[in-house]
Amino acid sequence: MFPQVRMRRLRRTSRIRELMRQTVLAPRNFVYPIFVREGVQRPEPIEAMPGQKRIPPRGVVEEGREVSSLGIPAVILFGIPRKKDGVGSSAYDRNGVVQRAVKALRGEFGDGLVVITDICLCQYTSHGHCGIVGGGKILNDPTLEVLGRVAVSHAEAGVDMVAPSGMMDGQVGVIRRALDAAGYTDVAIVAYATKQASCFYSPFRDAAHSSPRFGDRRSYQMDYANPDEAIREVELDIREGADIVMVKPALACLDLIHRVKARFGMPTAAYSVSGEYSMIKAAAERGWIEEKSAVLETLTAIKRAGADLIITYYAKDASRWLAEK
Repeated sequence: MFPQVRMRRLRRTSRIRELMRQTVLAPRNFVYPIFVREGVQRPEPIEAMPGQKRIPPRGVVEEGREVSSLGIPAVILFGIPRKKDGVGSSAYDRNGVVQRAVKALRGEFGDGLVVITDICLCQYTSHGHCGIVGGGKILNDPTLEVLGRVAVSHAEAGVDMVAPSGMMDGQVGVIRRALDAAGYTDVAIVAYATKQASCFYSPFRDAAHSSPRFGDRRSYQMDYANPDEAIREVELDIREGADIVMVKPALACLDLIHRVKARFGMPTAAYSVSGEYSMIKAAAERGWIEEKSAVLETLTAIKRAGADLIITYYAKDASRWLAEK
């Protein structure tokens, strides 16, 4: 008890505080998202996400060099095709936008950069939903076969990990079987195991041109008020063969990140989504908060909650800031 116990003794200088720090944030914890758009010749700024851009497939190598030079070990690719249709056929085109980007990165970096690809149909469908539509509904089982084809096409291109984000029941198991049957047993699956129906995705939908043309995605994305259901979703994905499980979004789901890590002990990823990024950007631009401090504090909170990997649009900036410390 006080005065014998004085907690401030271990906060007295910056060196002591550094020595006692329990949660250490580093570039090796980050995954950097890249939007790859077919049919553009130069990077396009994303209005809803200041500082982010859509790049042509040939531009991914330069982006990869910058990411790698900062000590960030991985990227995740999101494709924006020139052609969209009702079944998202561009998603499994062997010469599609993501497939070309994967080949370019693999040719340049070999195994020196971990390449992850998002496996979803929303960027590829004319209606903007994450699955095949019939009778005004998103059809789960017909979508699964397409997702398997997409995953195999990405594996053929040389991807390290695929990340199914559509929240279709059974998607991890179907993708695992498709990859194994095609001989890609070493390709890992990063399961979007608990993806909430969140308002924080809006800037992404602008970036990826993936807003649904009708309705919304609440019939397949999760109700954020249901933590027990989220745990069940994670458990099912693990049983189906997930190698890494993901919680999305991150800041609104710190409790879920902690519960998932504590209960399952699995490699756990958290996606600090576009809305989280854009909120900080907007407040910083108005002088309401200091950007660097806000970013490092929020990323540390995500790591402290239990995330091993953090997908964040701030990966490059945060890595530079951490190098300055």
